[in-house]
Amino acid sequence: MAVFSVLDLAPIVQGGTAAEAFHRSVDLARHAEQWGYRRFWLAEHHSMPGVASAATSVVIAHVAAGTSTIRVGAGGIMLPNHSPLLIAEQFGTLESLYPGRIDLALGRAPGSDQLTAIALRRTNAAADAFPQDVAELIAYFREPEQGQEVVAVPGAGLRVPIWILGSSMFGAQLAAYMGLPFAFASHFAPAYLMPAIETYRSRFQPSEFLERPYLMLGASVIAADSDAEARRLFTSFQQSFISMRRGRPIQFPPPVDELKIQLSPLERAQFEPILGNAIVGSPLTIRARVDKFIDETGANELIISSQIYDHAARLRSYEIVSELQGDDAPSRTV
Repeated sequence: MAVFSVLDLAPIVQGGTAAEAFHRSVDLARHAEQWGYRRFWLAEHHSMPGVASAATSVVIAHVAAGTSTIRVGAGGIMLPNHSPLLIAEQFGTLESLYPGRIDLALGRAPGSDQLTAIALRRTNAAADAFPQDVAELIAYFREPEQGQEVVAVPGAGLRVPIWILGSSMFGAQLAAYMGLPFAFASHFAPAYLMPAIETYRSRFQPSEFLERPYLMLGASVIAADSDAEARRLFTSFQQSFISMRRGRPIQFPPPVDELKIQLSPLERAQFEPILGNAIVGSPLTIRARVDKFIDETGANELIISSQIYDHAARLRSYEIVSELQGDDAPSRTV
């Protein structure tokens, strides 16, 4: 069985606030720590009314302060939105405050719409420079060379684990070339999953960071004590995802009757590959589908996203998933 981790967006539920979302994130992280999850990652998104994790490094500090042993990190930081030096300083600060517990996964998507990307001062050239920026960021974490004029303080000399986060073949190729662990957003890009895995493993070049490939896969999981209850809880994610794809993002909504979710034939064809990829059901259903997913992909680690309106139900979902972890989980982690 693969190692399990948590992906959180600090969701703001309908009628709720960011402050409440942050409180729930810490509570979830504490439970995840007790249940044996390896990491707790937060994702960078901007100008989304249902997502509070925009200032990702700040939220990571909040979660790390409220926990003791679980690794906390970014899944991921969208590096073209930032200067590599700034991210090195932020995560050097986090590593200094919480040594041995900080992860940094890097992506090149904007984590926003085009207008918000402009507001972030992001350019197309910044995305094109992603490989060079990753290399520059890694260099800031090395011991400074004699005469080096720009130094990340804090950051220099700290070994913050760097991951490549991707949803396309580009990320797989870059992670393989640089010899870095690869986190693939399979819950949002299922069509590229198997080609990306094959590319990453076949082209992987050992590095100072990693001797052999290490693959983390994202999975949307909605678990409950019955299949019917899980399907009801899943309608919150369906509503949120559909609204986002229609260009009208919303606060995370409460569940509704499945029959109330209406899609045009074109939308159904566009959305079903992603919505149908979610793992939804009772403990027995979840176990069968998670086992199958791991068998088919050989993933070293799954990072679980459980977008659920009710906090208690969300905790229960992660608790059910945690019970799939056995004593045979691999010890080799990064």
